[in-house]
Amino acid sequence: MDRRDGEARLSTAYLFPGQGAQSPGFLHRLPEHPLVQDTLAEAGAVLGMDPATLDTEAALASTMAVQLAALIAGVAVMRALAHEGVRVDAAAGLSVGAFGAAVACGALSFADALPIVKLRGESMQNAFPRGYGMAAIIGLEEQQVTDLLGSLGGAESQIYLASINAPTQIVISGADRALDAAVELARRAGARQAGRMAVSVPSHSPLLDPVAAQLAAAFASIQLQPPQVPYISNRRARLVNDAAGIRDDLIYNVAHSVRWYDSAALLYELGVRLFIELPPGQVLSRLARQAFPEARAIAVDDTQLGSIVLLSARSRPPS
Repeated sequence: MDRRDGEARLSTAYLFPGQGAQSPGFLHRLPEHPLVQDTLAEAGAVLGMDPATLDTEAALASTMAVQLAALIAGVAVMRALAHEGVRVDAAAGLSVGAFGAAVACGALSFADALPIVKLRGESMQNAFPRGYGMAAIIGLEEQQVTDLLGSLGGAESQIYLASINAPTQIVISGADRALDAAVELARRAGARQAGRMAVSVPSHSPLLDPVAAQLAAAFASIQLQPPQVPYISNRRARLVNDAAGIRDDLIYNVAHSVRWYDSAALLYELGVRLFIELPPGQVLSRLARQAFPEARAIAVDDTQLGSIVLLSARSRPPS
């Protein structure tokens, strides 16, 4: 970080994606690097299973497998980039991506993150094995979507605003019947696109309060450290510099709406001009490019590691 007018300024940030960005075989497409292989081996030792089994098409039907595989992929590539000299000033993660961000910030160890993400995925899946999910609405603003959900009966219909990814890209969560009705209403209201996502649980809704309670109990035995670089909260879109604040965000974001656009905007306001999206997918980097055309947003999935190292070095302010 450099300092201007007495305040810390950021230049580079990691973005860790959430569930829905996965595709079959994505762990097998990670960059060839010793640190990637070491991380896969570490994950296997901690979990007592082969991580390579997590990204098959059949396995990715499991919420637990998707979330674990995303954590492993993000941390593996983050470690490889760090080994090659990439330095970042902050990290943010969407939904389960928050755990990767917490590891990247030095607040949560990878060994502790693995079992708790496994618990998170299993608890979500067991609570809602069927009949629930998420949908994306593109082309309507937050208030329009809020009004639309209200017309369906809100909580009584088990339908909720889950994530604001961009001013006109909103994710909703809830029961299948309510989701299908909301998608149809959104199309009638002029949405450019509206449809179900590859997520089988109602993430970021009060329906998952019991899962948050399980996570809180599990975190009681986990020691977090103050972050070495700032962490951006999922729920509040605020910079967090203390272990307790990160713990609360990791526990409770599962049951609260995510203000992702506000989180990315905060990073931009603090000076970030290079966003690096860890695997899987390119969703977050694409959103950042659309929102902040003056910034550079890249995804590891479609950029060579050497290019990322070069761009990172160029983005650093002169010392």
